[in-house]
Amino acid sequence: MYGGDEVSAIVIDLGYHSCKAGYAGEDAPKAVFPSVVGSIDQMELDDCTSNEKKDAKNDSDKHKPNLKLYVGSQSLGFRRDHMEVQSPFKDGVVVDWDIVDSIWDHALRTCLLVDPKEHPMLLAEPSSNSQQHRERTAEIMFEKYNVPALFLAKNAVLTSFASGRATSLVVDSGGGSTTIVPVHDGYVLQKAVGTSPIGGEFLTDCLIKSLEGKGITIKPRYSFKRKEIRPGEFQIVDLDFPNTTESYKLYSQRLIASDIKECVCRAPDTPYDELAYSNIPMTPYELPDGQIIEIGADRFKIPDVLFNPSLVQTIPGMENYAEMASNVRGLPQMVLESINKCDVDIRRELFSSILLSGGTASMQQLKERLEKDLLEESPQAARVKVLASGNATERRFSVWIGGSILASLGSFQQMWFSKSEYDEHGASYVQRKCP
Repeated sequence: MYGGDEVSAIVIDLGYHSCKAGYAGEDAPKAVFPSVVGSIDQMELDDCTSNEKKDAKNDSDKHKPNLKLYVGSQSLGFRRDHMEVQSPFKDGVVVDWDIVDSIWDHALRTCLLVDPKEHPMLLAEPSSNSQQHRERTAEIMFEKYNVPALFLAKNAVLTSFASGRATSLVVDSGGGSTTIVPVHDGYVLQKAVGTSPIGGEFLTDCLIKSLEGKGITIKPRYSFKRKEIRPGEFQIVDLDFPNTTESYKLYSQRLIASDIKECVCRAPDTPYDELAYSNIPMTPYELPDGQIIEIGADRFKIPDVLFNPSLVQTIPGMENYAEMASNVRGLPQMVLESINKCDVDIRRELFSSILLSGGTASMQQLKERLEKDLLEESPQAARVKVLASGNATERRFSVWIGGSILASLGSFQQMWFSKSEYDEHGASYVQRKCP
């Protein structure tokens, strides 16, 4: 057991899109950076200078031989030859632990400037995390970082705590997927968890393809520079970098497209219909290279993919996802399905506290539209209430905020899985300590 307030715990929520880290008890994470890394294979670059070879040698103790990793928005914002952008996740599951390790390392040592030996760690994990993944996490934390104590908490449970509830239905729409998770008395009801592969990144890709279909290409920021011809008048000069990888180009385009999505897109009040939205007023958006584009019906069509995945088939360039979309149900159907898999006694309570969380859930009008669709489709007796914090920051970071609240509670301090318990029982004990 820990002496309560003296030692502040560190809370880390590694999501598909970004990693949030900070101190327990604070109201927002100190560090937020992308959960992808840039990697350069030093073997391929024979013209490496001897200094870089030395760096590569020092790094190779930590990572795979000759792979140099760049973590954080600043390192990723700088274009380098042959740099691939890699994500540690595939289908929502961690597949590359070296990348995860470098992200944790960056969060603790570079962003928070703390020594992990002195702070207990509370890590958020997906609701469907497997036993091997939990044990691997405990192993890295205790063996490599020597943390004094660890706790793994489920994303949905933390979101529920952040809104002050023990029972709720959490609709978590993040970068990689959308997950519907019923939480009862602080525990996840695993049998009723539903997921869909449509998340923020998928919508961003739909937007890129849709704009390309209209002849608009998004120029990544590194591919041009502005040259002043007369005071206040600029000319765009294209730059050519033949060694830029495809993955880095896509990463840079997604950054811009996701900003367009956040600025102009909103969920339509009624299901999207080509005719009804054909003569809607256009919204201008200025791209980094100064070109101003007009976005019309796409503002409503792209977000509606969450409610009606088959719309993907009408977006040029997304045809290969058509089969996937036909197997995925829309948000309201997933919510009803999840509630119906739960015990009859708690269904009423779940209907009245549906919580929205995650970056994609911060989209305008999403809450109102989901509530409206659910009212139409749910049983008469149910009182449907969709809740979402009015503050977009709270919606985006609800998992982290829940972790921050939990780890600073006095009554939680005897729940930690301590280093001595790990030494005594091994990594598998994490299953008993962190339900």
